[in-house]
This record gives sequence, C-alpha cells and structure tokens, in this order.
Amino acid sequence: MQTDIDPRSLIGRKAFDRNGAKIGTVDEVYLDDATGVPEWAAVRTGLFGRDAFVPLEPSEVDGEVLRVPFDRSLIKEAPDFGVGRHLSPEQELKLYHHYGLDVSLPGDFHLPPPENH
Repeated sequence: MQTDIDPRSLIGRKAFDRNGAKIGTVDEVYLDDATGVPEWAAVRTGLFGRDAFVPLEPSEVDGEVLRVPFDRSLIKEAPDFGVGRHLSPEQELKLYHHYGLDVSLPGDFHLPPPENH
C-alpha cells in the first residue's frame, strides 16, 4: 500500500474484495508499533456485522476505495479481536496466518506456551 497516505483518510472509505464485491466500510486503522506505518484496517462488514481485519499491505487505495486482494469469504472469516483495542503480536500473527502472508517477527518475540486443558 502507499505509505504516504494519512491513515485517518482511510476511515470511512468503502472496501472491496479482489472480485469487486463490497466488503464494508473502513472503521479503524491500526499502525505498526515499531514503524508507525498503517498495517491493518478494521472493516465494518454490515449493518449488524462485525469488523473484519484486513491487511493494508498488499491492499491498494484506488480513488476513494480500498481494494483488498482477498476473497470476501476469507475476509469475513478473519479472526475477530474486536475494535478499539491494541492488536497484540499474537493476534497479528494469527491474522498473517489467516491471510497466508509471510511475517518477519522481531528476534525477541516468543509465543506464549500452549494452555493445558
């Protein structure tokens, strides 16, 4: 995605999937903790829907819309972490895996041990 765009200007834009189907409206933008670069957008998927997180890289701003290069069904199945809160590294990792994106983690990053049930 263009890195020179103001993340606040993304809020309120309509978002479309790779086939041109409307996903919803950008509700919030999440910045990378280390770089401050816009990394994720929360897209409100319907009147009574939820916010689905979409990666801003490799998405593109095209005029007044955000084009997300994934199928609408994959986007709607993205993990739901709620909006208005900080995304933890673990949550971001789950999102990267959901979208099949490569992620490079800081050397000091460690996943928490699995819970015993």
